[in-house]
Amino acid sequence: MPTALITGITGQDGSYLAELLLAKGYRVVGIVRRSSTTPYERIAHLVDRVELISADLLDQHSLVDALHDAAPEEIYNLAAQSFVQTSWTQPVLTGEFTALGVTRMLEAMRKAAPRARFYQASSSEMFGKVVQTPQNEETPFYPRSPYGVAKVYGHWITVNYRESFGLYAVSGILFNHESPRRGLEFVTRKVTDGAARIKLGLASELRLGNLEARRDWGFAGDYVDAMWRMLQQDRPEDYVVGTGETRSVRQLCEIAFGAVGLDYRDCVRQDERFMRPAEVDVLVADASKAHARLGWTPRVTFETLVRSMVDADLARHRRAGR
Repeated sequence: MPTALITGITGQDGSYLAELLLAKGYRVVGIVRRSSTTPYERIAHLVDRVELISADLLDQHSLVDALHDAAPEEIYNLAAQSFVQTSWTQPVLTGEFTALGVTRMLEAMRKAAPRARFYQASSSEMFGKVVQTPQNEETPFYPRSPYGVAKVYGHWITVNYRESFGLYAVSGILFNHESPRRGLEFVTRKVTDGAARIKLGLASELRLGNLEARRDWGFAGDYVDAMWRMLQQDRPEDYVVGTGETRSVRQLCEIAFGAVGLDYRDCVRQDERFMRPAEVDVLVADASKAHARLGWTPRVTFETLVRSMVDADLARHRRAGR
């Protein structure tokens, strides 16, 4: 039974990855921060099947101890301050977790589990002000937020440790991936939850930022499969993962509100407060390398994804209402 260690196991990607690895027969160990609360909602159905240990990306010693105790064959570093908007109000904290946290994980691996295989969660936000479309593994980075800058650091320090110390360390440059487990602060979930609330009479309008912003959106459950495939290859290499198609926030609203029989134009209001200080250009993935070498393709369509998120939010509000 191979052992996989996941940072960020309580997040969207961590929960789907834990499900995937358990189905493949792994022993799954999750790192969680010590807290007075237990925010395990996304893994509540898995808690009795995974092992949870306390450590913190800000504390080097705790990470070394965690890797030494878990003795993993695979390490998935998914923990980060992952909300772009928050990175503008907390840029230093974002750098500590999302950038330097990667270095601390790699140092812990080098000292306690040098033969393990390491996955770093990179992001399409690294491309930012894009210099070519679509974006592939060779596209230069031009981040447009503290989050994107921090992710670039995490990406390049992973490359550096791979080349300097011979570690099996890879980065998955994942484009936006969503699910019913996505945090409410992210625009996709904000829209699907807003549509559900308005349908049920719990709200009358939804305020959003730039409706013309376009993203390459896929299903998180598909993307964690790509993560796993990256660590099964003979050679460690980085991969872009995405659908190769873009949708605007306006199209997202049209599908989400249409799923509950509403016209988004009657419900959605644009609000300057939710505009980014610096917007990124069109992000769209060229995932041909992942298709060819990993045998990976996305399975869930954008329309199916959005409708499933709306259905989940409707069900959640109805349960709360009862």
